[in-house]
Amino acid sequence: MIENSQVEVTTSTDREVSSRAIIKKHVLISMGVGAVPIPIVDVAAVTGVQLSMISKLAKLHGVQFAEDLGKSLLAALVGGVGSKALVTSFLGSAIKAIPVVGSAIGAVTFPAFAGATTYAVGKVFDKHFAQGGTMLDFKPADVKEYFSEELDKGKEVVSNITTTVKKPFTSRKAGRDPEPDAI
Repeated sequence: MIENSQVEVTTSTDREVSSRAIIKKHVLISMGVGAVPIPIVDVAAVTGVQLSMISKLAKLHGVQFAEDLGKSLLAALVGGVGSKALVTSFLGSAIKAIPVVGSAIGAVTFPAFAGATTYAVGKVFDKHFAQGGTMLDFKPADVKEYFSEELDKGKEVVSNITTTVKKPFTSRKAGRDPEPDAI
């Protein structure tokens, strides 16, 4: 009996590690496609990345995934529950249409927002699936507060990622090698 419970703990831990890896990978991809300089195309690309993430999380938890339902749930979650997030998303994308300045601002702001939103979406769906939920019983209104909390955490995660990426480029001193921890 002890062996069975140990197997379950290992499986659960493996699933948690896998879900974190899936979310992290998709956050990074979202940040990358969020940098696409074409307004609205970037939003569509990020949505595709988020759907891919939900699909992989569903598979990890043994939940059947339906793309059309996934699109509807994603729109309801980000649009209904996170309407402020949605407005910010479209503004971050639309600002890229302003020649020169808009591209520069949009290239910085939208990727960060895309990554944070993807993180929150991933955490919400992962928790739902881990608790035995399915695509059919997901209710965006019920996860409003959790989504907001995870969106705030997502902003911190993205900030840490951007700091880590910048560090090797900003820590070099003229004529000197970077600090060992900067690599």
